[in-house]
Amino acid sequence: MQIGILGGTGPAGSALGVRLASVGHDVIIGSRSKYRAMEVVDKLRERWPDRSLRITAGDNAAAAAAGVVVIATPWDGAYGTATSVADQLDGKVVICMANALTRIGKEFQPLVPPRGSVAASVQAAVPACRVAAAFHHVPAKELGDLDHPIESDVLVCSDHPEATERTSTIVAGIPNMRPLDAGGLSQATPIESFTAVLLQLNVHYKTRVALRFTGIPQSDEVDPTKAETDS
Repeated sequence: MQIGILGGTGPAGSALGVRLASVGHDVIIGSRSKYRAMEVVDKLRERWPDRSLRITAGDNAAAAAAGVVVIATPWDGAYGTATSVADQLDGKVVICMANALTRIGKEFQPLVPPRGSVAASVQAAVPACRVAAAFHHVPAKELGDLDHPIESDVLVCSDHPEATERTSTIVAGIPNMRPLDAGGLSQATPIESFTAVLLQLNVHYKTRVALRFTGIPQSDEVDPTKAETDS
């Protein structure tokens, strides 16, 4: 599958990009500056020289041309970035992983963006795309460390069944990660906000936490072998 990452030069976007490339996806790291994207891609290849990573660099327009697009910009740039490439996002599955957070003193606090969540703001910016909110609770440092598997459940919410299915398939293709259907896009508000709690736990316990839920039958998990592929 070809996946473009808008704002892919930041910690979360580059970590997700290299992890997706490591499991066989063709990844385009996008940025406002293609030269900044090229620097980040070069660093990723230098870090993992023994891996055949299908990862390239471009500006955000180049990344938006991919079959599936991820928005990994800072939360306050997500709406503007989506709007700038709106024509290329029409009809596509767009995965929003941005969290609206701030830090006041030693505390992380959630913010409430317009329409209640960053994901809902992106959906409003490009009504013809199919937004799914996902990957909010996955620690970036661990996600980008290809020498170690990352174990985490990933909550996926969307108003479009196709977006939920496609996003879940991508998640399920990463070893030890499990997608969970968390409902409609309205659930993005508490999902994004809960990231502040996880960051607070990280600070208090000097660790990096990830989510795992118990009590969900294995039959409800996604089979990655049923994935659709995009050229």
